[in-house]
Amino acid sequence: MYICNGDIFRGMCNTHGSQMEISQLKQDKPLPSALFPFQFIDLKSIKSCEAVIFAIPMKKNNHQEMSFLDHLEELRWHIVRAVAAILISAIVVFIFKDFFWDEVILAPTKKDFVIYRVFCGFSEKLCFGPNKDLVMFTRDFGEQFMMHMVSSFWIGIIISFPYLLWEIWRFVKPGLYEKEQKAIKGVVFICSMLFFIGVLFGYYIVAPFGISFLSNYEISSTIQNTVTLGSYVNYLTMFILPLGLVFELPIVVYFLAKVGIVSAPFLKQFRKHAVVVILIIAAIITPPDVVSQ
Repeated sequence: MYICNGDIFRGMCNTHGSQMEISQLKQDKPLPSALFPFQFIDLKSIKSCEAVIFAIPMKKNNHQEMSFLDHLEELRWHIVRAVAAILISAIVVFIFKDFFWDEVILAPTKKDFVIYRVFCGFSEKLCFGPNKDLVMFTRDFGEQFMMHMVSSFWIGIIISFPYLLWEIWRFVKPGLYEKEQKAIKGVVFICSMLFFIGVLFGYYIVAPFGISFLSNYEISSTIQNTVTLGSYVNYLTMFILPLGLVFELPIVVYFLAKVGIVSAPFLKQFRKHAVVVILIIAAIITPPDVVSQ
C-alpha cells in the first residue's frame, strides 16, 4: 500500500507467475483520470517486477475496527442520549399538565369528544359515547401525583419515539454493508410514521369504543360506575401504546422476508394458525381479562 496525493493505491506486480504487493512505488506521469481509471507506475527500481504496472485507487477506510469495550462505550452513549430525550419530553409534558390532561388524556371521557360527535353526525344508530361525563376519584394519597408522573413518562416516550429509533439506527448502521444500508433507507421515517398512525388509531378509535362500552356496561341498576384515576390511565395506556407497536409488524415481516426466514407461501400456509395465535395473545394482553374477550 502507498499514498499518493492523498489517495490510497494498491500496487500489484507479477513475479514468476505469482502476485506480490508493492509497499513503495514511484509515480511517473499519471494519465488523465477521465480517460483511464488507473495510473501507470514506474517500477524500474524494483528488479523483481515488470517495468510498468497500474495501481487501482482505493477509498480510505476511516472506520477502525472497534473492540468489545468500545462497542459497549458507544452503546452506553446512545442509551444516555435516548434516556435524556425521554426525560426532556416527559418534563415538558409534566409542566403543561393542564393541556395534556384536559385536552388529551381526559378528552375521551367527555360526551363532546370529536369521535363521538363525528359518529353521531353520520347517524343516530352509529352514535355512541359515555352516557355522562365520567367522574373519577383517587383512593391513595399520592395517586394524582403518581399518575401525573406515569402519564408524562408514557407520553414522553411517544413524543421522542423517532429520536429513539434514530439512535438505534446510528448504532446499527456501521455494522451493515452498503447494500444493506440502501435496502433499508428511510427506515426511521417509515417506522415513526407507522408508530404514530397506530397511536392515533388507538386514541381516536379503540380508546373511545372501549371507554364507551366499559363506562356504560352494567350488571345491575343499583351499582354505580365509579372509576379510579389509576384504573383509567392504565386502561388508556393499554388501548394506545400496544397498537403503536402492532403497526410496526409490516416492517418486521419485511425484514424477516429479506433475510429469508419467511416468504409469501409460508405466510399463506400458516395464515389460519396465525389468526388463532393472535386471538390468544390479544385475549391475554388486552384488558380487562381473558374470559371477557
